[in-house]
Amino acid sequence: MGAEHQLAFFIRELAAPDAARRAAAAKGLGRVGRAEHAQTLVRAARDPEPVVRAAVALGLGRLGVRGTGDALTGLMEDTDPGVRRRATVAVDRLALAGPDIVSALGRRLHDADRHVRLNALVRLTALRTPGDIAALVRLLADPDATVRGHARGLVSTLTDDEAVLAEVLKTARQGSGELRVRALEVLPARHAARLRDAMLDGLHDPDPEVRKLAADMLLRERGTADALLTVLEKERDPRVARTLLNIPRNGGRRLQAVAVRWLGDPHAGPSAVRALAGIGTPAAVRQVKTALGRGQAPGVRSAAASALGRIGDRQAVDLLLPLLRDPDRSVRTGALDGLRLLSDHRLPSRQRRRVAEALTGRLAADPGEAWYVRNALSGYPEALPRVRRLADSGSGDVRAAALSLLDETDAARFLAYLDDPDEPVRYHAVLGLGRYVHAHGTLPAGRDGTADLLTALAAGDSPRTRQAAADVLARTGRA
Repeated sequence: MGAEHQLAFFIRELAAPDAARRAAAAKGLGRVGRAEHAQTLVRAARDPEPVVRAAVALGLGRLGVRGTGDALTGLMEDTDPGVRRRATVAVDRLALAGPDIVSALGRRLHDADRHVRLNALVRLTALRTPGDIAALVRLLADPDATVRGHARGLVSTLTDDEAVLAEVLKTARQGSGELRVRALEVLPARHAARLRDAMLDGLHDPDPEVRKLAADMLLRERGTADALLTVLEKERDPRVARTLLNIPRNGGRRLQAVAVRWLGDPHAGPSAVRALAGIGTPAAVRQVKTALGRGQAPGVRSAAASALGRIGDRQAVDLLLPLLRDPDRSVRTGALDGLRLLSDHRLPSRQRRRVAEALTGRLAADPGEAWYVRNALSGYPEALPRVRRLADSGSGDVRAAALSLLDETDAARFLAYLDDPDEPVRYHAVLGLGRYVHAHGTLPAGRDGTADLLTALAAGDSPRTRQAAADVLARTGRA
């Protein structure tokens, strides 16, 4: 069938008694028709059947005649969501603009159909206009995540518009629940000062999410510590308290008293521990030590272990070493972090040797925590003799962790493990050679074919080992 015969057939079919045939004709005319057939489709937009009107909208979008905006505007107001959906897609496809189109798109921001709201947002974003400012801002809390994301993106691009900014500010001050939270989130930082009073008021909002966000924003503002502390003293939601406990430590006794009250909570307890450690008074430190007790949540105990190392308490070694055998992994890693931080303090030599011995024993005993132990060991050079022995034994992770702690004086070990069967060991052997080359400017003697081994590693399967080997070769002029 030729093109003209097809066109004639589709035009006849638009008057067929069956709605499905009329819909197929509208789609076909949009696919093969010419500009002069646009008005034929416009007349079909009055068809009583929604399936035909939706097909007309699709056809008009395919036909690509921009002068059909009035018809598409009408179809965007159709009672059937499928018709409205097709019409909004066609408007975007034809890149239609103008006051009537923008106004119609703005009304579709209220649409019950999520696809229609989303299509309207896509076109308004292309036009960089809000359509309906109040409706757009309300979409920041839309039930659909994709709609929320597009609304947030459009609002963010329009906050230089005073009318849009005024609506965001109004919603941030007077909105309720999630919408107020989303308005606060989208407000540019340069306008935060205009919301200070609103944020202070938000600390008393019945919605915990509003209180939490207001607290988080006010923590960045100077001169709000007293107001935040007053709210914290009355707060009952652990999620909000967790944020408020980050108040600057000049809260003194008031902050200490509140932090102690939250120590037993698994959500806010770690923040309470850090608050007490920041206060640092003898009484506060005693409370941190009590948080190590087995009756506390693992996260609280872990935070307390880490905090004791940061404080540098003289009893920390005796308190932390037993925790290396705790049944809870998070407590063990907290103790390891505490011992790492403790190395920055001037511990007596006897205590440093105790820690070094315990850590190297732990490295050999539990390969699953090798890298946590390795980080703790990095502050204890006293452990190097035992670490060297571990580099020659144990699992791949243990040997790799041990090699990572050695310096350029251990070049022989680095050379020996360049062809180790475990990739982590090879990688850290190459990094060790890099440290040697950085110090001496050349590869160490002691093994034939070192450059050839490095060349092979630079072409191997492991991206990180390839890069490390290439770096060593480049430093020695063998790139």
